[in-house]
Amino acid sequence: MEKEIKLFLDFIQNDKKLSDNTLQSYKRDILQYEEYINKENIDYINISLTDIQNYVKFLQKNAKKSSTISRNLASIRSFYNFLQRTKKVGSNPVEGIQSPKIEKKAPSVLSSQEVELLLEQPSNADLKGIRDKAMLEFAYATGMRVTEIISLNIEDVNFEDGFAVCRTSTKERHIPLGSMSLKALKSYVDSARPILIKDIDKNNALFVNINGKRLTRQGFWKIVKLYKDQAHISKDITPHVLRHSFAAHLLQNGAELKAIQTMLGHSDISSTQVYMQFQDESIKNVYRKAHPRA
Repeated sequence: MEKEIKLFLDFIQNDKKLSDNTLQSYKRDILQYEEYINKENIDYINISLTDIQNYVKFLQKNAKKSSTISRNLASIRSFYNFLQRTKKVGSNPVEGIQSPKIEKKAPSVLSSQEVELLLEQPSNADLKGIRDKAMLEFAYATGMRVTEIISLNIEDVNFEDGFAVCRTSTKERHIPLGSMSLKALKSYVDSARPILIKDIDKNNALFVNINGKRLTRQGFWKIVKLYKDQAHISKDITPHVLRHSFAAHLLQNGAELKAIQTMLGHSDISSTQVYMQFQDESIKNVYRKAHPRA
């Protein structure tokens, strides 16, 4: 099975052009599945529907969330689809398994006041503070995912026209930068980044750590948590909360849903519609002001 897993991971990496994060998720899911069936002495080629159902029960007993179980099943289903294509199995044992229902929770969103408080925390007194200010302003201004932000290169920012280019394996999107974000970014690029980077000719990463290397996801998360604690904000804030806040605040201030979908990079409008719930109060205010019988 180890050989087949390697071939499968090579296939999805080369043929499907998945991001590193997605690839790592597939790998974790499949290796966990392999560990389970080895422990239970199950032949992965001749595995039954009942065996898969028992694996789902095993995940549930280990307090895995419905979303995690659904992702696991999707990974295993893809693995057996690959085995079908390579003639290793005749059918996919996961096809008869229904994924557990995922409860759609409202995304966590900061108020405008909380965002202001968070963005005020970094100090311009040192290189790290200048970088952190630019990074937080950029995250809130663009709504980019943390992986997209840390993958950016210096040439992906057009300072003259005020936009950033976000590239994924399948598409490219241009996202405007607000004046506050552009100002903080220029300050960082002009005064802090050249000092942080040891060899500026060989490192084109936009955001770097104090060692001059490209910033990591973990590094980004730690920075957000540091300033969240410093601001004494009780809400749990992650880089994705800034993305949610970006979308919700745009909608509250009159932006069209289709434009927000484009900026977020959602392929399906239904993913963007989750933010409609945050529009309720602004709609009521418009109604009260504009309707003659309000």
